[in-house]
Amino acid sequence: MLRTTLFHVLTPALALAALLAAGPATAGVKVQCPGDLNGDAVIDVIDPAHPNARCFHLGAGDGYITMADGRPMYMFGFSDLTGLMPEHAMHAGMLGANFPAPTLMADEGDEVYLTLTNVGMLMRPDLFDPHSVHWHGFPQAAPVYDGNPDASISIIMGSSLTYYYNVVQPGTYMYHCHVEATEHMQMGMLGNLYVRPAQNRLPDGTDLQGFVHHTGFTYAYNDGDGSTRYDLDVPVQMGSFDPAFHDASENVQPLPFAAMRDRYAMLNGRGYPDTTRPGALPAPVENGGKQSQRVSTVIEATQGQRVLLRLSNLSVTQLYTLATLGLPMKVVGWSARLLRSPAGQDLSYLTQSVTLGGGESADVILDTSQVPPGTYPLFTTNLSYLSNGDEDFGGMMAEIIVR
Repeated sequence: MLRTTLFHVLTPALALAALLAAGPATAGVKVQCPGDLNGDAVIDVIDPAHPNARCFHLGAGDGYITMADGRPMYMFGFSDLTGLMPEHAMHAGMLGANFPAPTLMADEGDEVYLTLTNVGMLMRPDLFDPHSVHWHGFPQAAPVYDGNPDASISIIMGSSLTYYYNVVQPGTYMYHCHVEATEHMQMGMLGNLYVRPAQNRLPDGTDLQGFVHHTGFTYAYNDGDGSTRYDLDVPVQMGSFDPAFHDASENVQPLPFAAMRDRYAMLNGRGYPDTTRPGALPAPVENGGKQSQRVSTVIEATQGQRVLLRLSNLSVTQLYTLATLGLPMKVVGWSARLLRSPAGQDLSYLTQSVTLGGGESADVILDTSQVPPGTYPLFTTNLSYLSNGDEDFGGMMAEIIVR
Protein backbone atom coordinates (compact mmCIF):
# COMPACT_ATOMS: atom_id res chain seq x y z
CA MET A 1 0.00 0.00 0.00
CA LEU A 2 2.88 2.38 0.74
CA ARG A 3 4.26 1.84 -2.76
CA THR A 4 0.85 2.62 -4.28
CA THR A 5 0.62 5.86 -2.30
CA LEU A 6 4.07 6.96 -3.39
CA PHE A 7 3.19 6.44 -7.04
CA HIS A 8 0.17 8.67 -6.74
CA VAL A 9 2.07 11.59 -5.19
CA LEU A 10 4.80 11.42 -7.82
CA THR A 11 3.90 13.75 -10.67
CA PRO A 12 5.04 12.80 -14.19
CA ALA A 13 7.61 15.61 -14.06
CA LEU A 14 9.12 14.40 -10.78
CA ALA A 15 9.12 10.79 -11.93
CA LEU A 16 10.86 11.80 -15.16
CA ALA A 17 13.49 13.77 -13.26
CA ALA A 18 14.12 10.85 -10.91
CA LEU A 19 14.48 8.36 -13.74
CA LEU A 20 16.78 10.59 -15.77
CA ALA A 21 18.94 11.20 -12.70
CA ALA A 22 19.47 7.48 -12.36
CA GLY A 23 21.63 7.23 -15.48
CA PRO A 24 22.74 8.81 -18.75
CA ALA A 25 19.95 9.89 -21.12
CA THR A 26 21.30 7.81 -23.98
CA ALA A 27 21.39 4.59 -21.89
CA GLY A 28 21.81 1.71 -24.34
CA VAL A 29 20.17 3.41 -27.33
CA LYS A 30 21.75 2.15 -30.53
CA VAL A 31 20.12 2.27 -33.96
CA GLN A 32 21.21 0.07 -36.87
CA CYS A 33 20.19 1.45 -40.25
CA PRO A 34 22.21 1.19 -43.50
CA GLY A 35 23.05 4.65 -44.77
CA ASP A 36 22.15 6.40 -41.50
CA LEU A 37 25.12 8.57 -40.54
CA ASN A 38 24.03 9.87 -37.14
CA GLY A 39 21.84 7.22 -35.49
CA ASP A 40 18.45 8.85 -36.00
CA ALA A 41 17.04 5.96 -38.13
CA VAL A 42 16.83 8.24 -41.18
CA ILE A 43 18.81 7.18 -44.26
CA ASP A 44 21.22 9.97 -45.24
CA VAL A 45 23.10 8.18 -48.03
CA ILE A 46 21.86 5.15 -49.95
CA ASP A 47 23.98 2.14 -49.07
CA PRO A 48 24.73 0.30 -52.37
CA ALA A 49 24.60 -3.01 -50.49
CA HIS A 50 21.12 -2.21 -49.16
CA PRO A 51 19.39 0.00 -51.75
CA ASN A 52 15.90 -0.92 -50.51
CA ALA A 53 16.53 -0.41 -46.81
CA ARG A 54 13.73 1.12 -44.73
CA CYS A 55 14.30 2.07 -41.10
CA PHE A 56 12.08 2.68 -38.07
CA HIS A 57 12.80 3.41 -34.41
CA LEU A 58 10.17 2.64 -31.78
CA GLY A 59 10.14 3.24 -28.05
CA ALA A 60 8.37 0.90 -25.61
CA GLY A 61 7.01 2.37 -22.39
CA ASP A 62 3.86 3.66 -20.74
CA GLY A 63 1.53 6.65 -20.89
CA TYR A 64 -2.11 7.67 -21.00
CA ILE A 65 -4.91 8.00 -23.52
CA THR A 66 -8.33 9.59 -23.19
CA MET A 67 -11.49 7.56 -23.68
CA ALA A 68 -14.34 9.09 -25.68
CA ASP A 69 -16.28 9.77 -22.45
CA GLY A 70 -13.35 11.81 -21.13
CA ARG A 71 -11.87 9.17 -18.83
CA PRO A 72 -8.04 9.01 -18.74
CA MET A 73 -6.68 5.49 -19.13
CA TYR A 74 -3.22 4.31 -18.11
CA MET A 75 -1.63 2.08 -20.76
CA PHE A 76 1.54 0.54 -22.15
CA GLY A 77 2.50 1.20 -25.73
CA PHE A 78 4.99 2.06 -28.45
CA SER A 79 6.11 5.53 -29.53
CA ASP A 80 7.71 6.80 -32.74
CA LEU A 81 11.36 7.77 -32.17
CA THR A 82 12.31 7.80 -35.88
CA GLY A 83 14.23 10.96 -36.70
CA LEU A 84 15.43 11.58 -33.14
CA MET A 85 19.08 11.54 -32.13
CA PRO A 86 19.95 8.73 -29.68
CA GLU A 87 20.55 11.17 -26.83
CA HIS A 88 16.94 12.39 -27.12
CA ALA A 89 15.24 9.03 -27.56
CA MET A 90 14.75 8.08 -23.89
CA HIS A 91 13.28 11.45 -22.93
CA ALA A 92 10.95 11.48 -25.95
CA GLY A 93 9.77 7.92 -25.32
CA MET A 94 8.94 8.34 -21.63
CA LEU A 95 5.18 8.83 -21.28
CA GLY A 96 5.14 8.83 -25.07
CA ALA A 97 3.20 5.59 -25.61
CA ASN A 98 0.69 5.72 -28.47
CA PHE A 99 -2.50 3.73 -28.97
CA PRO A 100 -2.60 2.29 -31.46
CA ALA A 101 1.16 2.10 -31.92
CA PRO A 102 2.71 4.09 -34.80
CA THR A 103 1.56 2.72 -38.16
CA LEU A 104 4.35 0.92 -40.03
CA MET A 105 4.29 0.80 -43.84
CA ALA A 106 6.74 -0.97 -46.15
CA ASP A 107 6.97 -2.08 -49.77
CA GLU A 108 7.49 -5.61 -51.05
CA GLY A 109 11.23 -6.04 -51.55
CA ASP A 110 12.23 -3.71 -48.71
CA GLU A 111 14.79 -4.64 -46.09
CA VAL A 112 13.21 -3.37 -42.89
CA TYR A 113 15.44 -2.41 -39.96
CA LEU A 114 13.23 -1.83 -36.93
CA THR A 115 14.97 -0.67 -33.76
CA LEU A 116 13.09 -1.05 -30.48
CA THR A 117 14.27 0.86 -27.41
CA ASN A 118 12.79 0.01 -24.01
CA VAL A 119 12.42 3.42 -22.31
CA GLY A 120 10.95 2.00 -19.08
CA MET A 121 7.65 2.49 -17.27
CA LEU A 122 7.73 6.03 -15.92
CA MET A 123 4.59 5.67 -13.79
CA ARG A 124 5.54 2.17 -12.63
CA PRO A 125 9.24 2.38 -11.73
CA ASP A 126 8.89 -0.93 -9.90
CA LEU A 127 8.34 -2.68 -13.26
CA PHE A 128 11.33 -3.86 -15.27
CA ASP A 129 9.33 -5.58 -17.98
CA PRO A 130 11.22 -6.45 -21.16
CA HIS A 131 9.46 -5.82 -24.48
CA SER A 132 9.58 -7.12 -28.02
CA VAL A 133 8.04 -6.59 -31.46
CA HIS A 134 6.11 -9.50 -32.92
CA TRP A 135 5.20 -8.98 -36.59
CA HIS A 136 2.00 -11.02 -36.55
CA GLY A 137 1.74 -13.26 -39.60
CA PHE A 138 5.14 -12.40 -41.07
CA PRO A 139 6.18 -15.28 -43.36
CA GLN A 140 9.49 -17.04 -42.82
CA ALA A 141 10.46 -14.92 -39.82
CA ALA A 142 13.88 -15.72 -38.37
CA PRO A 143 13.18 -17.08 -34.87
CA VAL A 144 15.56 -14.59 -33.25
CA TYR A 145 13.46 -11.73 -34.65
CA ASP A 146 10.02 -13.23 -34.07
CA GLY A 147 9.49 -11.44 -30.75
CA ASN A 148 8.28 -14.55 -28.90
CA PRO A 149 10.30 -14.51 -25.65
CA ASP A 150 10.47 -18.32 -25.53
CA ALA A 151 12.65 -18.48 -28.63
CA SER A 152 13.88 -14.96 -29.39
CA ILE A 153 15.34 -11.84 -27.87
CA SER A 154 13.39 -9.40 -25.70
CA ILE A 155 14.71 -5.96 -24.78
CA ILE A 156 15.31 -4.90 -21.20
CA MET A 157 14.86 -1.35 -19.92
CA GLY A 158 17.41 1.12 -21.26
CA SER A 159 18.47 -1.14 -24.13
CA SER A 160 17.83 -1.37 -27.88
CA LEU A 161 17.58 -4.14 -30.45
CA THR A 162 17.28 -3.83 -34.22
CA TYR A 163 14.98 -6.35 -35.90
CA TYR A 164 15.59 -7.30 -39.53
CA TYR A 165 12.86 -8.33 -41.97
CA ASN A 166 13.29 -9.20 -45.64
CA VAL A 167 9.81 -8.24 -46.81
CA VAL A 168 8.53 -10.66 -49.43
CA GLN A 169 4.76 -10.86 -48.96
CA PRO A 170 2.33 -7.92 -49.34
CA GLY A 171 -0.81 -7.61 -47.27
CA THR A 172 -2.30 -6.25 -44.06
CA TYR A 173 -0.49 -7.36 -40.91
CA MET A 174 -0.29 -6.08 -37.36
CA TYR A 175 2.33 -5.98 -34.61
CA HIS A 176 2.38 -6.25 -30.85
CA CYS A 177 4.58 -6.97 -27.87
CA HIS A 178 4.86 -10.72 -27.28
CA VAL A 179 6.31 -10.56 -23.76
CA GLU A 180 3.62 -11.39 -21.17
CA ALA A 181 1.40 -11.10 -24.22
CA THR A 182 -2.06 -11.11 -22.62
CA GLU A 183 -1.09 -8.32 -20.21
CA HIS A 184 0.93 -6.19 -22.60
CA MET A 185 -1.63 -6.50 -25.41
CA GLN A 186 -4.55 -5.68 -23.10
CA MET A 187 -2.54 -2.67 -21.91
CA GLY A 188 -2.21 -1.34 -25.47
CA MET A 189 1.01 -2.54 -27.15
CA LEU A 190 -0.72 -3.02 -30.54
CA GLY A 191 -0.16 -1.43 -33.94
CA ASN A 192 -1.13 -1.35 -37.63
CA LEU A 193 1.36 -2.69 -40.16
CA TYR A 194 1.01 -3.29 -43.88
CA VAL A 195 3.11 -4.08 -46.94
CA ARG A 196 2.38 -2.64 -50.39
CA PRO A 197 2.86 -4.95 -53.41
CA ALA A 198 5.53 -4.77 -56.12
CA GLN A 199 2.72 -4.44 -58.68
CA ASN A 200 2.46 -0.75 -57.67
CA ARG A 201 5.82 -0.14 -59.34
CA LEU A 202 5.14 -1.69 -62.76
CA PRO A 203 6.01 0.44 -65.83
CA ASP A 204 3.29 2.74 -67.08
CA GLY A 205 1.06 1.03 -69.62
CA THR A 206 1.64 -2.54 -68.41
CA ASP A 207 -1.18 -4.83 -69.53
CA LEU A 208 -2.65 -6.88 -66.67
CA GLN A 209 -4.93 -9.30 -68.50
CA GLY A 210 -6.79 -6.47 -70.19
CA PHE A 211 -6.47 -3.97 -67.33
CA VAL A 212 -3.92 -1.25 -68.11
CA HIS A 213 -1.70 -0.18 -65.25
CA HIS A 214 -0.68 3.47 -65.04
CA THR A 215 1.94 5.14 -62.87
CA GLY A 216 0.38 6.03 -59.54
CA PHE A 217 -2.09 3.15 -59.47
CA THR A 218 -2.04 1.24 -56.19
CA TYR A 219 -3.17 -2.29 -55.37
CA ALA A 220 -3.71 -4.36 -52.24
CA TYR A 221 -1.95 -7.39 -53.76
CA ASN A 222 -0.09 -8.61 -56.82
CA ASP A 223 -3.40 -9.64 -58.38
CA GLY A 224 -2.27 -9.72 -62.03
CA ASP A 225 -5.56 -8.24 -63.25
CA GLY A 226 -6.09 -4.94 -61.40
CA SER A 227 -8.96 -6.33 -59.31
CA THR A 228 -7.50 -5.04 -56.00
CA ARG A 229 -6.80 -1.51 -57.23
CA TYR A 230 -7.73 1.25 -54.80
CA ASP A 231 -7.50 5.04 -54.61
CA LEU A 232 -6.98 5.48 -50.87
CA ASP A 233 -6.43 3.12 -47.98
CA VAL A 234 -7.25 3.40 -44.29
CA PRO A 235 -5.94 1.09 -41.55
CA VAL A 236 -8.74 0.25 -39.09
CA GLN A 237 -7.71 -1.75 -36.04
CA MET A 238 -10.35 -3.12 -33.68
CA GLY A 239 -9.40 -3.21 -30.04
CA SER A 240 -10.85 -2.89 -26.57
CA PHE A 241 -9.81 -2.11 -23.00
CA ASP A 242 -10.90 -3.37 -19.60
CA PRO A 243 -10.73 -0.29 -17.33
CA ALA A 244 -10.50 -2.42 -14.17
CA PHE A 245 -7.42 -4.17 -15.56
CA HIS A 246 -5.76 -0.86 -16.47
CA ASP A 247 -6.61 0.68 -13.10
CA ALA A 248 -5.14 -2.33 -11.30
CA SER A 249 -1.92 -1.96 -13.26
CA GLU A 250 -1.65 1.76 -12.54
CA ASN A 251 -2.41 1.27 -8.83
CA VAL A 252 -0.02 -1.69 -8.32
CA GLN A 253 -2.76 -4.20 -7.62
CA PRO A 254 -3.13 -7.86 -8.67
CA LEU A 255 -4.17 -8.03 -12.31
CA PRO A 256 -7.67 -9.55 -12.82
CA PHE A 257 -6.88 -11.85 -15.76
CA ALA A 258 -9.74 -14.27 -15.07
CA ALA A 259 -12.24 -11.43 -14.67
CA MET A 260 -11.09 -9.49 -17.74
CA ARG A 261 -14.09 -7.79 -19.35
CA ASP A 262 -13.52 -5.06 -21.92
CA ARG A 263 -15.92 -2.13 -21.64
CA TYR A 264 -14.31 0.32 -24.07
CA ALA A 265 -14.35 -0.89 -27.69
CA MET A 266 -12.44 1.26 -30.17
CA LEU A 267 -11.34 1.71 -33.76
CA ASN A 268 -7.72 2.86 -33.99
CA GLY A 269 -7.73 3.65 -30.29
CA ARG A 270 -10.85 5.84 -30.37
CA GLY A 271 -14.51 5.45 -29.51
CA TYR A 272 -17.28 7.29 -31.32
CA PRO A 273 -17.57 10.30 -31.72
CA ASP A 274 -13.77 10.70 -31.46
CA THR A 275 -13.49 8.41 -34.50
CA THR A 276 -14.91 11.26 -36.60
CA ARG A 277 -12.24 13.75 -35.54
CA PRO A 278 -9.37 14.21 -38.02
CA GLY A 279 -5.74 14.18 -36.97
CA ALA A 280 -4.38 13.51 -33.50
CA LEU A 281 -6.52 13.93 -30.41
CA PRO A 282 -5.45 16.47 -27.76
CA ALA A 283 -2.67 15.27 -25.50
CA PRO A 284 -3.81 13.96 -22.09
CA VAL A 285 -2.59 16.18 -19.26
CA GLU A 286 -1.19 13.05 -17.61
CA ASN A 287 1.31 12.71 -20.49
CA GLY A 288 2.87 16.11 -19.91
CA GLY A 289 1.74 17.39 -23.31
CA LYS A 290 2.67 14.37 -25.43
CA GLN A 291 0.00 13.23 -27.90
CA SER A 292 -0.92 9.57 -27.68
CA GLN A 293 -3.88 9.03 -30.05
CA ARG A 294 -2.54 9.99 -33.47
CA VAL A 295 -4.24 7.57 -35.88
CA SER A 296 -7.45 9.03 -37.28
CA THR A 297 -10.37 6.87 -38.39
CA VAL A 298 -11.90 9.52 -40.67
CA ILE A 299 -12.84 7.83 -43.97
CA GLU A 300 -13.69 10.26 -46.78
CA ALA A 301 -13.94 9.56 -50.50
CA THR A 302 -15.08 11.26 -53.65
CA GLN A 303 -17.87 9.38 -55.43
CA GLY A 304 -16.29 6.88 -57.80
CA GLN A 305 -13.21 6.23 -55.70
CA ARG A 306 -12.27 2.79 -54.38
CA VAL A 307 -11.41 2.72 -50.67
CA LEU A 308 -9.29 -0.06 -49.17
CA LEU A 309 -10.05 -0.73 -45.51
CA ARG A 310 -7.17 -2.59 -43.88
CA LEU A 311 -9.11 -4.24 -41.06
CA SER A 312 -7.44 -6.05 -38.17
CA ASN A 313 -8.36 -7.27 -34.72
CA LEU A 314 -5.84 -7.57 -31.89
CA SER A 315 -8.28 -7.89 -28.99
CA VAL A 316 -7.32 -10.55 -26.45
CA THR A 317 -10.95 -10.98 -25.35
CA GLN A 318 -13.38 -10.62 -28.25
CA LEU A 319 -14.28 -11.48 -31.80
CA TYR A 320 -15.72 -8.38 -33.44
CA THR A 321 -17.97 -7.91 -36.45
CA LEU A 322 -17.76 -4.69 -38.48
CA ALA A 323 -20.68 -3.87 -40.75
CA THR A 324 -21.76 -1.15 -43.17
CA LEU A 325 -25.22 0.01 -44.21
CA GLY A 326 -25.81 0.71 -47.89
CA LEU A 327 -22.17 0.36 -48.87
CA PRO A 328 -21.18 -3.20 -49.88
CA MET A 329 -17.75 -4.47 -48.89
CA LYS A 330 -15.67 -6.62 -51.22
CA VAL A 331 -13.29 -8.84 -49.28
CA VAL A 332 -10.18 -9.40 -51.43
CA GLY A 333 -7.64 -10.55 -48.83
CA TRP A 334 -7.59 -12.43 -45.55
CA SER A 335 -4.76 -12.60 -43.01
CA ALA A 336 -2.34 -11.01 -45.50
CA ARG A 337 -3.17 -13.41 -48.34
CA LEU A 338 -4.94 -12.66 -51.63
CA LEU A 339 -8.22 -14.58 -51.82
CA ARG A 340 -7.35 -16.86 -54.71
CA SER A 341 -7.46 -20.64 -55.03
CA PRO A 342 -4.26 -22.58 -55.86
CA ALA A 343 -5.53 -22.69 -59.45
CA GLY A 344 -5.95 -18.91 -59.52
CA GLN A 345 -9.74 -18.79 -59.09
CA ASP A 346 -10.99 -15.48 -57.66
CA LEU A 347 -12.43 -16.16 -54.19
CA SER A 348 -13.24 -12.55 -53.29
CA TYR A 349 -16.82 -11.89 -52.22
CA LEU A 350 -19.30 -9.11 -51.46
CA THR A 351 -20.71 -8.77 -47.97
CA GLN A 352 -22.18 -6.26 -45.53
CA SER A 353 -20.14 -7.45 -42.54
CA VAL A 354 -16.77 -8.95 -41.64
CA THR A 355 -16.05 -10.91 -38.44
CA LEU A 356 -12.46 -11.05 -37.18
CA GLY A 357 -11.01 -12.91 -34.25
CA GLY A 358 -7.89 -11.79 -32.40
CA GLY A 359 -4.91 -11.86 -34.77
CA GLU A 360 -6.94 -11.86 -37.99
CA SER A 361 -6.96 -9.22 -40.73
CA ALA A 362 -9.03 -8.58 -43.84
CA ASP A 363 -8.56 -6.35 -46.89
CA VAL A 364 -11.91 -4.86 -47.88
CA ILE A 365 -12.56 -2.63 -50.90
CA LEU A 366 -15.46 -0.17 -50.91
CA ASP A 367 -16.46 0.84 -54.44
CA THR A 368 -18.29 4.16 -54.21
CA SER A 369 -19.12 4.45 -57.92
CA GLN A 370 -22.62 3.02 -57.53
CA VAL A 371 -23.65 4.65 -54.26
CA PRO A 372 -25.12 8.12 -53.75
CA PRO A 373 -23.14 10.72 -51.79
CA GLY A 374 -23.80 10.63 -48.09
CA THR A 375 -22.61 9.38 -44.72
CA TYR A 376 -22.50 5.64 -44.14
CA PRO A 377 -21.87 4.09 -40.71
CA LEU A 378 -19.12 1.55 -40.09
CA PHE A 379 -20.03 -0.14 -36.83
CA THR A 380 -19.83 -3.31 -34.79
CA THR A 381 -22.86 -5.55 -34.65
CA ASN A 382 -21.70 -6.57 -31.17
CA LEU A 383 -24.25 -4.02 -29.95
CA SER A 384 -23.06 -4.00 -26.33
CA TYR A 385 -19.82 -2.44 -27.60
CA LEU A 386 -21.52 0.62 -29.08
CA SER A 387 -20.84 2.48 -25.85
CA ASN A 388 -18.01 4.26 -24.09
CA GLY A 389 -17.92 2.49 -20.75
CA ASP A 390 -21.27 3.33 -19.12
CA GLU A 391 -22.01 6.04 -21.70
CA ASP A 392 -24.34 5.03 -24.54
CA PHE A 393 -24.00 5.86 -28.24
CA GLY A 394 -20.27 5.49 -28.75
CA GLY A 395 -17.72 2.70 -28.95
CA MET A 396 -16.72 0.86 -32.09
CA MET A 397 -18.30 3.02 -34.77
CA ALA A 398 -17.02 5.39 -37.46
CA GLU A 399 -18.40 7.22 -40.49
CA ILE A 400 -17.67 6.70 -44.18
CA ILE A 401 -18.34 9.96 -46.02
CA VAL A 402 -18.87 9.86 -49.80
CA ARG A 403 -18.78 13.32 -51.35
